[in-house]
Amino acid sequence: MNYTSFNKNEEFFVDMQRCIGCKACEMACAECETNGQETMIHVNYVDRAATVQTTVQVCMHCDDPVCANVCPADAISKDEFGIVHTANTERCIGCSNCVMACPFGVPKKEENYDLMMKCTMCYDRTSVGKKPMCATVCPSGALFYGTKDEIQEMRPNSTPVNSFVFGKEVVNTKVNIMMPKGSTELIIY
Repeated sequence: MNYTSFNKNEEFFVDMQRCIGCKACEMACAECETNGQETMIHVNYVDRAATVQTTVQVCMHCDDPVCANVCPADAISKDEFGIVHTANTERCIGCSNCVMACPFGVPKKEENYDLMMKCTMCYDRTSVGKKPMCATVCPSGALFYGTKDEIQEMRPNSTPVNSFVFGKEVVNTKVNIMMPKGSTELIIY
């Protein structure tokens, strides 16, 4: 496969307030031939008892991925483009350390395969200049893959943020969350 088409200027943006819970992203992800018909993106309810508001959960592709750091089998890797890949099937021992360690709750242990699986930002597509499957089908624009200039033009009152504060820990990511204009980080309590 020719990976020279990978555009380093394109990024993944998530606008949580635009998610309408249609699950088109989940269906598109499951159709991707590299996922074994499993979805690697998840739509969740914020507080089902009080609201129908949903949110989408994707791998944030951390700069220093704790999932890879806690893997005793060295099955999870991050490449030169910042993509944190799903567990190598030949190395993964199914211990679930990555599942428990991820501050975003992203990796899932697929019991059928005894393997950790997660979003790879459709690396098979993005590495050849295509957009991730989920971003191509999102009808509300909650998921967008493009440049910072494009997202700023589309959302002039928002700022992409990729710095998250968990107590005293700061986690920087490849994926951006859209926040109110002027925001620099998202503090999670």
